[in-house]
Amino acid sequence: MDTAHFDDKAATWDDDPDKVARAGDVARGVLGVAQPGPEARVLEYGAGTGLVTQALRDRVGAVTLADNSPGMRAVLQQKVAAGALPADARVWDLDLESQPVPDDRFDLVVSSMVMHHVSDLPSVLSGFASLLEVGGQVCVADLDSEDGSFHSYEFGGRHGFDRAEMAAALEAAGFRDVAVTDCTQIERDGRTYPVFLASGRKA
Repeated sequence: MDTAHFDDKAATWDDDPDKVARAGDVARGVLGVAQPGPEARVLEYGAGTGLVTQALRDRVGAVTLADNSPGMRAVLQQKVAAGALPADARVWDLDLESQPVPDDRFDLVVSSMVMHHVSDLPSVLSGFASLLEVGGQVCVADLDSEDGSFHSYEFGGRHGFDRAEMAAALEAAGFRDVAVTDCTQIERDGRTYPVFLASGRKA
């Protein structure tokens, strides 16, 4: 995935209160579905500036934040140094479309508004399954299918997902008890774009 757009936006990403509020909505959705314990090891994939992890940090254990954008990782490191993220938080350069799955294992994998940028969805979802302990959970927040108007810049990814399509993709990757629920919405240029939360448990 090309990171230039996100590298350019990283330093001011958190200046948008809507992004902060949406991260809070996603975190609440994750807590409601996954109900992680205080020792849960969490990976946020495509973490950006770590807003979802910030909203989860008091309810989970060790956190790892992965993003392939150098600009976003720089902001993550600054947040760790400043105490906005835990001092022991790990920041990874990871792209599961092109890199091997790390040996580490987690209890919960979270991604927010990432999958519609992914070209090889099966590889990434299978990577999530490999990263999880048996019984571990995945939570994917992303756009419902839209007409292509969501992105204002030249965009080569998907225009959201049909919910049944995402559920089937998670099941094909080895997840069970798959559910897709409403999560939040994004208001942009007078239009409303719904965001779902898809979850499943590693069999």
